[in-house]
Amino acid sequence: MAFAPMGPEASFFEVLDRHRASLLAALRGGGAPPAQGTRLASRFEESVGLQMVPDCTTRKIKSDSPKSVQKFALILKILSMIYKLVQSNTYATKRDIYYTDSQLFGNQAVVDNIIDDISCMLKVPRRSLHILSTSKGLIAGNLRYVEEDGTKVNCPCGGTAIAVSSNIQGIRNLVTDAKFLLVVEKDATFQRLLDDSFCSRMSPCIMVTGKGVPDLNTRLLVKKLWDSFHIPVFTLVDADPHGIEIMCIYKYGSMSMSFEAHNLTVPALRWLGLLPSDIKRLNVPRESLIPLTRRDQMKLDSILKRPYVAYQPLWRRELEMMVDSKMKAEIQALTSLSSDYLSRVYLPNKLKFGGWI
Repeated sequence: MAFAPMGPEASFFEVLDRHRASLLAALRGGGAPPAQGTRLASRFEESVGLQMVPDCTTRKIKSDSPKSVQKFALILKILSMIYKLVQSNTYATKRDIYYTDSQLFGNQAVVDNIIDDISCMLKVPRRSLHILSTSKGLIAGNLRYVEEDGTKVNCPCGGTAIAVSSNIQGIRNLVTDAKFLLVVEKDATFQRLLDDSFCSRMSPCIMVTGKGVPDLNTRLLVKKLWDSFHIPVFTLVDADPHGIEIMCIYKYGSMSMSFEAHNLTVPALRWLGLLPSDIKRLNVPRESLIPLTRRDQMKLDSILKRPYVAYQPLWRRELEMMVDSKMKAEIQALTSLSSDYLSRVYLPNKLKFGGWI
């Protein structure tokens, strides 16, 4: 089963239909056509981030191999569901697909991985498969837009937030007066800024959180906002390896989604805080800091070896400062200075005087 990318002469449905026909013919003839998967290999491009190389190697999953026959069957099962979705112009979430036969799939991760493999093999975004992800992210601030079904959305500026849409590509007519976009790592910090009316007290802005490691829709939204408005994009993450990793995903992408980097990464994104150097500069009490674990140190070493760090000498300096101090800090450590220090002092000063890297 050899997959080809969409060409200008054929619709995605025609590509699926052609491969479906050839696969059925091969099976009727007693053949055992292999499903070709891709072994992800990526290179770093400063303007894009981590991008899949075009000549990466492939692996074959065969219907006549005891080791791969089950995965082959699951791939065919999900491909048949995708075919029906595209044919009927309807959509389903990954969760919907899993629950069509949860016993067969075993767990959600199996479905997620196969969908990513199919998207990579066909070289198309997941939405072209008519499969949507359930969003966990939130958005608030100065933004209005229209959903694909015509629903008008006016994002709140304080107190509450709305869920990130599960159909980012369908959003249109985006309007904002925002001067910047703030991407917040954690939901707790995001909610605290909402409670402090940060969006309305500062210059008009937009705030987004992926509630930790961002889901696909939150990344698509941040990218769409950048493409639409080209306003400054800042990140607010913990001064720890986990927070820095999350920031890198927004800015440079991830290996697992490197084949879709152009739709997901925002290389213009800047690190606003919490910087390791801020901890020393602000005299954050040592009792508010947390010692690095062995796992933290391994993660830091891994990040320092990544190709994009060579393009970010100021980032390297901050990371090395964390390595030397052997300490990390959550954003909440700023409450040791005052309960509203983050929203009334730290962020306003950073944004006013250019305290980002």
